[in-house]
Amino acid sequence: MISSELLPLNVAGEWRLGGGDVYESLYPATGEPIARLRAASLADVDEAIERAHHAFLTSGWAQMLPHQRASVLHRVAQLIREQSEALAQKQRLDNGKPISETRNLVASAAGTFQFFAAALETLEDTITPSRGPFVTMSVHEPMGVVAAITPWNSPIASEAQKLAPALAAGNAVVVKPAEVTPLMALELARICEEAGVPKGIVSVLPGKGSEIGDAITKHPLVKRVSFTGGTTTGKHIAHIAADKMMPVSLELGGKSPTMVLEDADLDHAVAGVLYGIFSSSGESCIAGSRLFVARSIYDEFLTRLAEGANALRVGDPAAETTQMGPLITAKHREGIERYVELGVSEGGRIRTGGVRPHGNGLDRGYFYTPTILEGLTNSARISQEEIFGPVLVAMPFDDEEQLIQQANDSVYALAAGVWSRDFKRAWRLGRAVHAGTVWVNTYKQFSVSTPFGGWRDSGLGREKGREGIFQYMEQKSMYWGTNEQPLPWAN
Repeated sequence: MISSELLPLNVAGEWRLGGGDVYESLYPATGEPIARLRAASLADVDEAIERAHHAFLTSGWAQMLPHQRASVLHRVAQLIREQSEALAQKQRLDNGKPISETRNLVASAAGTFQFFAAALETLEDTITPSRGPFVTMSVHEPMGVVAAITPWNSPIASEAQKLAPALAAGNAVVVKPAEVTPLMALELARICEEAGVPKGIVSVLPGKGSEIGDAITKHPLVKRVSFTGGTTTGKHIAHIAADKMMPVSLELGGKSPTMVLEDADLDHAVAGVLYGIFSSSGESCIAGSRLFVARSIYDEFLTRLAEGANALRVGDPAAETTQMGPLITAKHREGIERYVELGVSEGGRIRTGGVRPHGNGLDRGYFYTPTILEGLTNSARISQEEIFGPVLVAMPFDDEEQLIQQANDSVYALAAGVWSRDFKRAWRLGRAVHAGTVWVNTYKQFSVSTPFGGWRDSGLGREKGREGIFQYMEQKSMYWGTNEQPLPWAN
């Protein structure tokens, strides 16, 4: 499966071997290596950023008219679609997601470039109300070199959500993909080059986040960092940014509550809760990992939910029917297993799952069964700490006041779900819960046209939406004097 050749990196448009250590990218379904590459070095970081700054100043990318840059981004979207199956298969190998899911991620990446191309063409600056003998305008301009630090759970979609608006804004972009999933960022760099993005405007620097990510964030020529990943790392980046007086976008962790009311459509709610926590093997920041069910329907709902979890098809990511693939690494699976053991030690009961599956080749990969625990309170560590795996903690609730209090009792505030036929009640709960995104009678559905982000320890700033381009631009006010006489102060 692996080639003996080392994969080249993209250092400001130059494809070459990195200067760091050689490492292997492993296929999570088998543990076998799928690629060998040499990580970026600190010298690579400096060179990529300095050359990106030069390209920003001299390539003409920032000075293009919006429709001209938009045409290049449309071409990126077109090329992604033309190569969609090959990209989906490579994404499957990169992080072990089922092929049905990676196809959706590739389609999402194409749609993201298409959306920001369209948004760019129709983006408007503002003439503000005049307060004197002058015309006032608010305009936006690119920042220069910006950085995108992306996670391993949905590489191509996450990278597109940062790269597309940053390029649309006219910036040069240095992408630091997760160390264990470098392949899709390199593919996007290749596609951007083919589409006509000028040389030097895009770089991809794989390597350890603690080394390469830190160096990128600290570099004086980097004017903004957009990071998706763990809260601890996000806070570290925020501290560096504060010292530089640099803006950041941070999409961080979550411990999202899903609330099932007594009047919910149980068929929809069971399917939605299962999808919300077990799709992507639970390796999702918005996974609905805390479940609150009205006590009057709790037993019935948990029985149906456990049956549904047991019926999920865990297996080979290459199979069309697979619903859950492996976890990203053996180390990550061990961490999830420790959390389940912790939950049991805190008084929890495993309703279903909690083991590694066996047979059909699953012993070779990093698989884990869909797991539901009950008998715990919302204050238990397993109820409060992000697990980032297929583990659901289920709890009954007695009244709406208690439900809201428990749903909001978390350092995270990224997402939430409400299941109810009562529109007014669902609206009231949706407004009362602390979260950047609330789904009502659905879950884990996204639109690139709708801003996304979290509150509190779930992050800062927003991605997606027309506003997403402005995250990568500086705002400037301009005044045009219309007075006939000199300013009176000079007289």
